[in-house]
Amino acid sequence: QGQVMEYGGGSVQPGGSLSLSCVASRSIDNFSEMNWYRQFPGKQRELVAGIMSGGSINYADSVKGRFTISRDNAQNTIYLQMNALKPEDTAVYYCHMRESLAGTMYSYWGQGTQVTVSS
Repeated sequence: QGQVMEYGGGSVQPGGSLSLSCVASRSIDNFSEMNWYRQFPGKQRELVAGIMSGGSINYADSVKGRFTISRDNAQNTIYLQMNALKPEDTAVYYCHMRESLAGTMYSYWGQGTQVTVSS
C-alpha cells in the first residue's frame, strides 16, 4: 500500500494563484484515479478536480476555468494549479488517490493543506 502527501497551500489575496502538489510513495502509473478534494468548515469533502487512469479530467463547476489538475508520472506527483482565487475557495485541500492491488481497491488520503484567500 502507499501514502500520499500534499505540499503547497498557504495564504493569498483574491485574484492570486497557488499551486498544490501531491507526491505518492509509489508509482502512480497504475493508479485508477487521482483527485483533489476540499473541505469547508462543518461540511463534507467535495471533489475539486480529478484525473482518471484513462486520462479523462473533470472539475467542479465552481473551479472550471480557474483550476488545472495535472500529473507527472515520473515524479509520482499530481498538481493543482489554482488561479483567480476567490475567498470562497478558502478550505482545507486534500489529495486522494486510488489503486487496485490484487483485486482489492485501496484509497489514500493526504493530511490536508490549508488554502486561505483573503484580503
